[in-house]
Amino acid sequence: MAKEKVVRELEDLPGIGPTSAEKLKAAGFDTLEKVATASPHELSEISGISVDTAKKAVATAQESTTINYQTGEAILEKRKEIGKISTNSKDLNDMIGGGVETNAITEAYGKFSSGKTQLGFQLCVSVQKPKKEGGLDGGVLFIDTEGTFRPERIAEIAKAQGMDPTKVLENIVVVRAQTTDQQILTAERADKLIQEKNIKLVIVDSMTSLFRAEFLGRGALGERQQKLNSHVHRLQTLADKHNIAVYITNQVMDNPGILFGDPTTPIGGNVLAHAATTRLYLRKSKEEKRIVRLVDSPSQPEGECVMKVTPEGIKD
Repeated sequence: MAKEKVVRELEDLPGIGPTSAEKLKAAGFDTLEKVATASPHELSEISGISVDTAKKAVATAQESTTINYQTGEAILEKRKEIGKISTNSKDLNDMIGGGVETNAITEAYGKFSSGKTQLGFQLCVSVQKPKKEGGLDGGVLFIDTEGTFRPERIAEIAKAQGMDPTKVLENIVVVRAQTTDQQILTAERADKLIQEKNIKLVIVDSMTSLFRAEFLGRGALGERQQKLNSHVHRLQTLADKHNIAVYITNQVMDNPGILFGDPTTPIGGNVLAHAATTRLYLRKSKEEKRIVRLVDSPSQPEGECVMKVTPEGIKD
């Protein structure tokens, strides 16, 4: 009796050879799950195979993929493992439910000098503290897309909070991404690094600046959003897989369509709006004060608080 072929890759599907698989991957159908939910006519057009062959490939992909069902109680138990990183501001911690959560993406958007990066620097220090002090005893992967990483600033915060600045900086892995491809690739290859360096926090500062620079005009908007969508979902996968926190900063623009109220709108459209678990809008106030508004959260009501950006870090 012939042994049934195990289907793990696109090339294992009937009628899909290496060339067809490459065409499908280039079009975004890079997993069995995506092929399983595709239209046979669409697959046929993309890969050059017949519609009948595409139907068989879709049917096989559906048989080879599994859906994992869980009860609400099981998910509640799993959520007890979620860690929270202190922002060093009690008011901000309280507003977002105790700190920046693992298994989630926290997005901070605002204009220049609103405190987004400074909050990121504070989290770089806080995450390295013991759990009883609002940390996760872990390291940081900092993806710097704008040249904003300042080790001397992190050392200043660490020293002010009674930590060894040298050790704190040793636990931060920095990648200076200069293209969207480098930015995306860093996240794609992060699994091994996360395990080796005990990474508990991934920071992308900023998420959208390179995408804005590379994809200009309305004609490139579709491709930009597609790549951004894939990238942010990869970050969420890392958060879920390794129980880590992801903190991203985002640029803003003024929306001329808003006649009343604040016209400040985050870049990234619905892609980032739906992908971020918690969204914070930061704006500059007098002197060291920054106003933080909780725009979106699955478990906390909308709210607003004031934090201070001081030489010693974030404070109430």
